[in-house]
Amino acid sequence: MNLLRSENEWALQVLVTPLNDEQGHSTGFVYYPAPLLGFVLPHNEPMSLEPITPERALELYLEHRRNEVAQATLRSHKSRLGHFVRWCDDQDIDNLNALTGRILYEYRIWRRNDGDLNTVSEKTQMATLRVFVKWLESIEAVSNDLHTKVQLPSLAADDNIRDAILGPERAAEILEQLRTYNYASLKHVTIALLWHTMMRRGSARAVDVGDYSPTEQYIEVFHRPATDTPIKNQEKGERLVAVSDEVCAVLDDWIADRRPEVTDEYGREPLLASPQGRIHKSTIAQYVYMLTRPCVQLDNCPHDRDIQSCEAIERNGASKCPSSVSPHAIRRGAITHALNNDVPEKVVSDRADVGPNVLEKHYDHRSEHEKMEQRRKYIEML
Repeated sequence: MNLLRSENEWALQVLVTPLNDEQGHSTGFVYYPAPLLGFVLPHNEPMSLEPITPERALELYLEHRRNEVAQATLRSHKSRLGHFVRWCDDQDIDNLNALTGRILYEYRIWRRNDGDLNTVSEKTQMATLRVFVKWLESIEAVSNDLHTKVQLPSLAADDNIRDAILGPERAAEILEQLRTYNYASLKHVTIALLWHTMMRRGSARAVDVGDYSPTEQYIEVFHRPATDTPIKNQEKGERLVAVSDEVCAVLDDWIADRRPEVTDEYGREPLLASPQGRIHKSTIAQYVYMLTRPCVQLDNCPHDRDIQSCEAIERNGASKCPSSVSPHAIRRGAITHALNNDVPEKVVSDRADVGPNVLEKHYDHRSEHEKMEQRRKYIEML
């Protein structure tokens, strides 16, 4: 059976048999309409796109995701994609049908420079855009597979170790997800403690129930090497760490309702406890890797991996996700967030137990432009 195409469209015809003269020479063909034979030919015409403005597309996308993700995730996507809408307006792009791989690449370069983004932050921004473009395909607003042309920057082997931080938007998304679905769980308490107090995981692990004062709202950090809870800077790192009302509420509910009634092998009552006793630092790392995978909040993968078959979906493989981060990235992010919000460096240094020089060199991820703008606030008051 052969298929013929007419001048303007696929002909709904089926070639049945040739017509021959008495000498056996072909004189033509007999065709029968395909509908009479119950046959429908494939349609290979290009997909017809529906015009849509960037603003309207963002509205529809956010409405689509509203019941799928936490409010913090929704706010983060609105913020990140808001930059794209602003750029489209500057470029006089009023119909997303016009998007191409080159246009998306031009946006990537603009966003990197406009936001003074490091490689890790740029990757986060573009991963959100890729998810958005993939959704645009589903409503026939852009050409099929355009999302594959949203390029994510490649990270060097040590980029995630050296530069990765958990930004405040992502931290808020994760904490909101935990508040909603795993309130006052061990995972919730662990992440809240790391983000809010800026503690190293060794310090968080070292805290006992008795080290927490719910009435005065602080945690006392001790160096106890003889009972397996040393802290990095030893006695010099011992300190009182103030805790907010919100985090105190989580700690109170954890201790009252969900914490296992266990002691460690030395008879101490660890704050971060599993049914087996004090949790290990590796368990804290595992929780962080698991909860910072974007698929946990998005229910899809910005790296175009199949979630069910991804090697990072398993508990012990979470660190293999390109977007998951280590506990130290939470510490970096929390410190940078505090500095960005004008918390004095001395206060941050004391709270996080990190010297001023180390703070400046390894933890302060503010750009020079951000530092200048913060100084400007004080200059204007002179």
